[in-house]
Amino acid sequence: MKQEVKKTELAGFTQEFLKKIKPNENGATVVALRGNLGAGKTSFTQCIAKEFGITEDITSPTFVIQKRYEISGNENFYYLIHIDAYRLNDSHELAVLGWEKLLENPKNIIFIEWPGIVGDILPKGVITVSFSVSGEESREIDVEY
Repeated sequence: MKQEVKKTELAGFTQEFLKKIKPNENGATVVALRGNLGAGKTSFTQCIAKEFGITEDITSPTFVIQKRYEISGNENFYYLIHIDAYRLNDSHELAVLGWEKLLENPKNIIFIEWPGIVGDILPKGVITVSFSVSGEESREIDVEY
């Protein structure tokens, strides 16, 4: 599903996106965010967090690699995990950070930026969201469920 989305429409787009997400019964739900620097991956995650009622500032976890946010009042997910693999050299570095443990919990929804770096340890059934700049105020977003 490829769609042009203006920055002012991103919140509505993420609302619709979340309506289509079905929790994985066997482990975490993983969303791979693909796109160049500045394409909208973190902005997308910020809108998702707002939809989950998270009031903390959501910033890219580029330097800390991973951030975890508690979700209140949602029966499907208890934690939003935001990972930025940009600074990793390979999947081993993500594994050392407890990747397998994160995947075990079906109440986790994980958003991972730069998933190609760790692609060999991503589980089956990953939802992929690809971003490309289509204008100063718009992005083309392609979602593969």
